[in-house]
Amino acid sequence: MAGEILDNRGRGEAGWSWPTIHPEGRKFGLITAAASFGCAIMAWETLAWPLAFLTLGVLAFFRDPQRIVPQDENAIVAPADGLVTLITQVPPPPELQMDDGGESRGMSSEPVTRVSIFMSVFDVHINRSPIAGTVRRVVYIPGKFLNADLDKASEDNERQHFLVERQDGVQVGFTQIAGLIARRIVPFVKPGDMVGAGQRVGLIRFGSRVDVYLPAGTEPKVLKGQKTVAGETVLAEVGATPMLEGVRL
Repeated sequence: MAGEILDNRGRGEAGWSWPTIHPEGRKFGLITAAASFGCAIMAWETLAWPLAFLTLGVLAFFRDPQRIVPQDENAIVAPADGLVTLITQVPPPPELQMDDGGESRGMSSEPVTRVSIFMSVFDVHINRSPIAGTVRRVVYIPGKFLNADLDKASEDNERQHFLVERQDGVQVGFTQIAGLIARRIVPFVKPGDMVGAGQRVGLIRFGSRVDVYLPAGTEPKVLKGQKTVAGETVLAEVGATPMLEGVRL
């Protein structure tokens, strides 16, 4: 039926449309477009055309398409578009383990599965929450700008950690990692915010990586070398934690 919400159960009417441009990228597009226009007025065609193509590239980089999130409360969806480059067992970062002295308990120090998603400059760079819940922490760590595809980038590069906790106590941590040419990580949420699965939580400018720390005992449903779509690709599925499962309403 026309006007009905689009979802993955066949409801609503779908049609292709140009993706919107995130406000964070509009100023960059205006700058390059103005520079291109100025060069054209000055008859500097050797600069005007490259700047015009650069404008299109900037707008494409900051595109923000709509996504259809799986209607499954147990699904952990990909927070980023890109290529799965690493799947390994590691302890969560210390910033996600420590208690903050309040309601936010940290993740266990035991190794969990980490899925690393590398975003090239051609991928959508809007990052999304893997689950619905409360943002328990957002921790920014300054660092280097090594190739984000390297394993040590998780510990050496500039990065920002997120911890989201579901209503039933399941926690998922994920980290935005800056890359060679990425120079700014932009969060859209703060601790205490409620988010839905697939909701936009931040972006990284110009090439980067996102690491996802799955709950203990969770098996990934993606393979190394697979392409992911933020908010749509299911990385894993996890039910309620055993301790809390009996009290869910």
